[in-house]
Formats: sequence, structure tokens, C-alpha cells
Amino acid sequence: MDVKVEKTENKNEIKLSFTVEAERFEEAMKKVYSKTAKYFNIPGFRKGKAPMQLVERQYGSEIFYEDTFNELAPEVYDEAIRENNLEVVSRPNIDITQMEKGKELIFTAVAQIKPEVKLGKYKGIEIKKIEYNVSDDDINHEIGHMQEKNSRLVSIDDRPVEDGDITVIDFEGFVDGIPFEGGKAVEHELEIGSNTFIPGFEDQIIGMKLDEEKDIKVKFPDEYFSKDLAGKDATFKVKLHEIKKKELPEVDDEFAKDVSEFDTIKELKASIKEKLENENKDKEKYETEELAIKTVCDSTDIDIPSGMIETEIDNMVKDVEGRLSYQGLNLQQYLQMTGNTESKMRDEFKEQAERSVKSRLVLEAIIKAEKLEVEDSEVEDKIKEMCKKYSRDEAEMLQNEQLKSYIAENMKTEKAIDFIVDNAKIK
Repeated sequence: MDVKVEKTENKNEIKLSFTVEAERFEEAMKKVYSKTAKYFNIPGFRKGKAPMQLVERQYGSEIFYEDTFNELAPEVYDEAIRENNLEVVSRPNIDITQMEKGKELIFTAVAQIKPEVKLGKYKGIEIKKIEYNVSDDDINHEIGHMQEKNSRLVSIDDRPVEDGDITVIDFEGFVDGIPFEGGKAVEHELEIGSNTFIPGFEDQIIGMKLDEEKDIKVKFPDEYFSKDLAGKDATFKVKLHEIKKKELPEVDDEFAKDVSEFDTIKELKASIKEKLENENKDKEKYETEELAIKTVCDSTDIDIPSGMIETEIDNMVKDVEGRLSYQGLNLQQYLQMTGNTESKMRDEFKEQAERSVKSRLVLEAIIKAEKLEVEDSEVEDKIKEMCKKYSRDEAEMLQNEQLKSYIAENMKTEKAIDFIVDNAKIK
């Protein structure tokens, strides 16, 4: 096989010209025939048993060409990439010049390669100090959550509905006098002020009395997920059955004993403060690292190949699909509900994808420039730590070379980030 590699007029793009021996093309055709013989019917032969020459005579040799190319091209393409140490970052655009039995296979592949990164300033960058302090309001906010979690509901029968009450209602919705699907419920529990219903609905519940019936008029939002209802006026017939109110426990030593392992409210607040301070330290560290990376990226110009950005967007879409699957939804259902399209969603992801790819390229360049390495012992210690945390088999994980390589690369990235921050001037 002969391969010629040359740059195109476009940045970070190469053209590979392949000439594959006729004999190798012939062998690939035979392999394809072996896989597909069962699909051919030749009179006088059992299905799949006719010689290749007879199949070619009846159907023409061309019947195998496409499958043969798909069998052979990825193999020779990957060989060329390895032998020429190319870092290809996009799918190749293929152009076939010659494909015929008894002749050489000639084709070209145009692909994008990883760009060269000329680092800007990454030592001694100036970034602002990020600091978060824990206030009494923060602690009281956490205490408030605990009160909510340990509240109890008490029935109200001596007054109308107020904001914040929990009501039990029957309702049925009508558009143009006709009930619509999904617009009816019996003894539905609704917290007033939760904004879980159509705008204006909950406000009109306020002031209703027990067993009162009322017509509530609302308008569905223009962007409502159901196109049949979006922007339309609706009337809901509502009957109020119950009014309930949350009763919060007193914040005292007894409360501390009930909700925690502490005996006094002072100890509980001290524990909350310590937890929040630790969370703030993690937040400060993360935001400082993000700011440091952004500052270095802003001083570095890179012509990022479109293929790298498209691949990153592909990964982002797959991530969305994975998260949706946990909610019992697929991507098309989600797009329909939100009135979006996959094309528009990909456009929305583009800027974030560009930042992500650029950050990765910059950190890789710093790893190379500073010769940052990770010792095998460091990787093994990390794996042992992970196994202990997630109750995994240590011996099995330590034998997984792919895992070890993945962790080593992540640790190099962490070292590059630490290098930037440690050498930064933090004001």
C-alpha cells in the first residue's frame, strides 16, 4: 500500500492519498463474499453455496464493491494514521478515484488534525481572590430547611385560603367550553405560591373558603409545551375541600436533638457552619481554577478544527440523552416538550463546546511544556482510594490498563491546573 500525506489549503487539514494493491482489494472482496454468500440464489446451487465467480457473472462484480470498500478502507486508513503519527480529530471525507476488480484501489481521505497550540502567558497570571464567608443568614437558611423537613400539617377551618397554604381541590379545565385532556383532577394537593400551576391560577385560590366552588379564568403561556393549549384562554371549575398549613417546630435544644446527633442548638449551628465552610472552600477552589484556566485561554489563540467542536457537541447531546433516560424521556420527547429542535440545541451548545475544547488543548500544551508526569504509584494510590470509596474490587481495578491510562491522563490535567494556580498572582 502506498500513502501520500499532504496539507491542504485549509488550516489543520490534511489529505491522504491511498493506492491499495489489487491483490489486497481482491482478498477483501473474497472476505465480503464469505459474509454475504447466504443472500444469493443461483440456480443449481443451495443458497449461499454458489462459487463467487458465478455470483459475479450473474450480478456483476460491482455488487461487492461498496461492501469491500467499507471493509478495507477503515483498515488501511487506521494503518496510515498510526504509521504517520497523525492526531486526526474529525471523520474523513472520502473520494474514490478507482475501484475495480483486478486493479488498484485508489481513493483520498481529507480530515482535520489536532492544532498546534502556541501558549500565551500561563505563569504568573493575575487573578482576583475568590472568597465565600459563612454568615448567620446562611446558617439560619439551613436551619429553615430542617424546620421545613420536620414540619407538620394542621387543618384550617376558621379562615379562607392564604398564600403559603396547602389546599386540596377538585378541578376541571375547559377551552371554548370543551374539557381538554389532562385538565381534570380530584382531591389534588396544591401549595399556594409554589407556582406549579398556570400563571394566575394559584392567586385566584387565595380567599376561597371550605367547600366553595369557583370558576377560575387563566391563559396558557404562549410557550406552553402542549401546542393545542399554548396561548389559549381557559376556565377551570374548582372546588375547595381542605386548607392546611405547615406548622414549623421551634428552634431550640429539643429541635437539635430531634434532627441531629447534637444535644444543643449551639452545637448544631456550629456543625452547620463547619459544613458550609468546607463547601465554600471547595467552591472557592473550583471557581479559582476555572478563572485561572479562562485567563490562560484568553491569552492563547488556537484555530480549533470544526470537527473537534462537533465531536464535543455530540458528547454534550449524549450527556443530555443519558440524563433524560433517568426521567423516562428520550431526546425527541424532550425537544417536543420544550419547543426546541436538535439543530437549535446544538447551536446553543457551540460556545460551551468551543470553551471546553480550547481549555483541554491549552492544558495538554502545558502538560507538554512543563513535562508533567504521573508516577505509576500515584495512579495505583488513586485507584485504591476509588475502590475503597465505591466498594470495588481493588485487584481487578489495578489490572485494568485502560482505567489506569484514563486516570493517569486526568491526574496530569489536575497537575496542569495546579501548576497554573500555584504560579498565579492572586489579588
